[in-house]
Amino acid sequence: MSTGPGADSAPVHEPAHYSRTGPPTRASRGTFSSLGIRNYRLFFSGAIVSNTGTWMARITQDWLVLSLTGSAAAVGITTALQFLPMLLFGLYGGVIADRYPKRRLLLVSQTALGLCGLTLALLTLTGQVQVWHVYLIAFLLGMVTVVDNPTRQSFVSEMVGPAQLRNAVSLNSANFQSARLVGPAVAGVLISTVGSGWAFLINALSFLAPIAGLLLMRTSELHKVERAPRGKGQLREGLRYVAGRPDLIWPIVLVGFVGTFGFNFPIWLTAFSGEVFHVGAGTYGFLNTLMAAGSLAGALLAARRGSTRLRMLVVAAGVFGALEIAAALSPAFWLFALLLVPIGMIGLTVNISANSAVQMATDPVMRGRVMSLYMMVFAGGTPIGAPLLGWVTDTYGARVGFATGGLVSLLAAAAIGLILARVGGLKLAMGWHHGHPSVRFVPQEREAELAPAA
Repeated sequence: MSTGPGADSAPVHEPAHYSRTGPPTRASRGTFSSLGIRNYRLFFSGAIVSNTGTWMARITQDWLVLSLTGSAAAVGITTALQFLPMLLFGLYGGVIADRYPKRRLLLVSQTALGLCGLTLALLTLTGQVQVWHVYLIAFLLGMVTVVDNPTRQSFVSEMVGPAQLRNAVSLNSANFQSARLVGPAVAGVLISTVGSGWAFLINALSFLAPIAGLLLMRTSELHKVERAPRGKGQLREGLRYVAGRPDLIWPIVLVGFVGTFGFNFPIWLTAFSGEVFHVGAGTYGFLNTLMAAGSLAGALLAARRGSTRLRMLVVAAGVFGALEIAAALSPAFWLFALLLVPIGMIGLTVNISANSAVQMATDPVMRGRVMSLYMMVFAGGTPIGAPLLGWVTDTYGARVGFATGGLVSLLAAAAIGLILARVGGLKLAMGWHHGHPSVRFVPQEREAELAPAA
């Protein structure tokens, strides 16, 4: 295991106390190998149904708020309210996830999410919905997610075990992005034909699928994980654990910048659709589908990789920011739309690389708290980033807003890459690699070997 300062260029493996029953077989390395496990297959099947409903509801919610207010900033406020509880209470959700049986917690949280969706559906179908209703329900959804997210993230290891953890994390992302291909397109059709309320109702009913999957699981086949006992100081214990681990803290810091400033797509896509290219809800859904196609490709490629390198995370974050700037400056709709595909692919690579690196380097008894910190930083920054980028978008235009998010992501990747290089005793080396010019970070003692001959 490589957890020291030089981990930015080394594979991140499972914690040392994990043990495998043997070398990984070809089946265990396959793209869909985790689906051979019954409990995970049930989890995956239920998730793809509820994720489709969730994406329908997200797109419909953004369009509904824009229709009620005419403001991109209002869309940003809605997004901020949904993620504010993660910022305020995220670490407490991790303590709960580490302390109680995760399957039972998920049964409660998924039921609560479905009830929130049902309430918004009834308000919209009866014509009573106002923007403050959407704000309130977004906040309640965020409160439930405080517990649901770290529980769901850390429950994966109990279903599949350490040998399949990275594959399952990647497939979870592929699942989410597959639903993102279908959800926005269906939402666009429903909004245009029968109205927003039916999209919200379908989302509420979709939560029956993961609840059924959880109830059908064989608890005897779950991997036993030590649960944290009740006690004081568990939040501080989790923070101290991360603070002493460079291979944990720097990926979390990087995804914090990218998540806060680079992932405000509800604001930018609604603004580009309405203000720049003057298209309707159907085309807005199509733009989300294009981004989802790229994200799905990124998730499937990640599922085939056997290790995670922090170097890949830093490079991907930099490329992600550069692509966002290019999209912001695109003069034509078709170029903007095409760039959304690689933006989705590289953005998903950033997310999966950071998520799997952090999970696989964390002791199981600490995983709920560490993942809650990860999600608090990644998603909890949205209450700061979304209103700020919404204001920039409203004040200076969609292009400036989008470019600002990309620039912050690019600068964060460059800064943290240099920090990791310094901590790991690395230097920037320019030379030749397989007959091509190469620029990369290498250990200081190897710089002379890679430099071109005089």
